Amino acid sequence: MKILILNWQDITNPLAGGAEVHLHEVFSRIAKMGHDVTLFCSSYDGAAPREEMNGIHVQREGGRSLFNYLVMRKYFTTFRHDRYDLIVDDMNKIPFYTPAYVKEPLLGVTHHLFGTSIFKEVNAGAASYVYITEQAGLPMYKKIRFIVGSPSTHKELLHKGFDPDRTHLIHYGVDHAAFRCLGIPKSRTPLVGAVGRLKKYKSFDHLLEAFVDVRAEIPDARLVVVGDGDDKPRLMQLAASLSLTDAVTFTGFVSADEKIRLLNTMHCAVNTSAKEGWGLTVIEANACGTPTVSSDVEGLRDAVVDGETGLLYPYGDRLQLAEKISLVLRDEHLRERLTANALERSKEFDWDVAAGRTMEVIDNVLFDYHR
Repeated sequence: MKILILNWQDITNPLAGGAEVHLHEVFSRIAKMGHDVTLFCSSYDGAAPREEMNGIHVQREGGRSLFNYLVMRKYFTTFRHDRYDLIVDDMNKIPFYTPAYVKEPLLGVTHHLFGTSIFKEVNAGAASYVYITEQAGLPMYKKIRFIVGSPSTHKELLHKGFDPDRTHLIHYGVDHAAFRCLGIPKSRTPLVGAVGRLKKYKSFDHLLEAFVDVRAEIPDARLVVVGDGDDKPRLMQLAASLSLTDAVTFTGFVSADEKIRLLNTMHCAVNTSAKEGWGLTVIEANACGTPTVSSDVEGLRDAVVDGETGLLYPYGDRLQLAEKISLVLRDEHLRERLTANALERSKEFDWDVAAGRTMEVIDNVLFDYHR
């Protein structure tokens, strides 16, 4: 089978996140099944126009800001002549509106709808553009089968009128060969970590503000922020204004091996996001033997079993965030129980299973098309 995937970016893009991990892990496995898989995505500084990664043929073209306009043009000039058996639209933020013009069998994938949460990320003008284009595209996407990665997103799409028989919940996986307990000791001093793209809607500023209270109770506590993004300068300035410079480390982008090492050394990982499609970083931390404190929002409440594999707090409540971080750091018995449960639950999430179930949905898409 010849498959074309349309997505804003690939896994090597500095702005890649959970959506790109999902795409790469699932479709690299589908490529290994013998299928021809091509990913068309935007380019970035230093990226090659073409590259093969784990069996996926990556084609990069155009800048990230206007890539959605390039997709339609590229389809009519090139892709519709290339005889693809399936086109996959990985919808993220601004849609490509493929149901309006793609004639081949079409599968949708989405991780979460931004909705009004985009207004936490960019200025009102840009946010309005994203919000309107996303909402305008939803009616046409109801015509096709969709794969989503979390119960929260599944529920949201059904609430918006998507067909429950054509909207498929397939959980994310974890690369257990990589994300695992390395047998190295935890940090000698209490270490809290946060992993992800440094974007405003991820609300890393809430963690910095709460960490002031954590330090008041546990003076030797340290915080490591792992990842890069356009919110990094603001966050570093905030850390300085809160007199946290000596207690907080911003690593910037790190290799997968270094991220896994850091996850192993943390006593607690934190996710403060306003909304997620799924808590991939939560399960990756769990697989490395680290429980999490996460905001009680869509996606994250699916990844965390409150009181069993981690702790949830009301989004935006810095006081409760600080209290729950301090509790995990202080209470060794609680931390050990959460860790054991988190490790066990992380085994439920497997990319091989996700790839197999995705192929089942693809078979349904092809059956629908040819009947």
